[in-house]
Amino acid sequence: MNVPTNLKYTESNEWIKVEGNTGTIGITDFAQNSLSDIVFAEVVVGEGDTVGKGASIATIESVKAAADVYTPISGKVIAINEDLGSAPEVINSDPYGAAWLVKIELIDPAELDGLMDAAAYEAQVQE
Repeated sequence: MNVPTNLKYTESNEWIKVEGNTGTIGITDFAQNSLSDIVFAEVVVGEGDTVGKGASIATIESVKAAADVYTPISGKVIAINEDLGSAPEVINSDPYGAAWLVKIELIDPAELDGLMDAAAYEAQVQE
C-alpha cells in the first residue's frame, strides 16, 4: 500500500496535498484497491462552487461497489479533473498523480490540523 508522507488523509480514505493556499484532493491507494476495477468517476461539484468540509465532491464506481468522495476541508473549487470522465481507470494506476479529483482554494487552513499524517493513516487502515 502506497501512503505518501507529503499528504494529509481522512478516515474515509481521501487525501489532500496542500501547496500554498491550494489543496488537491483524491482518493487513496487503499481506497482504489478496495474498490477494485474502477469503471466510472464523476465530479459532482463545479468550478466556483464553495464546499464545506465533509461535502460530497465526486462519485466513483467499480465493478463491485460505488463510493462517494468527500472533501477533507472547506474551500472554493478552482479546478476539476475533466480527464477522469473518459479514463476513470487511471484512479487504479495513479491515485496520487493523474487521478486527482478537484483542486480547491482553502477557506480555513486550520482545518488541516484535524487530518491524519501518513503514519496515522497507515495505522488506521491496517486495523
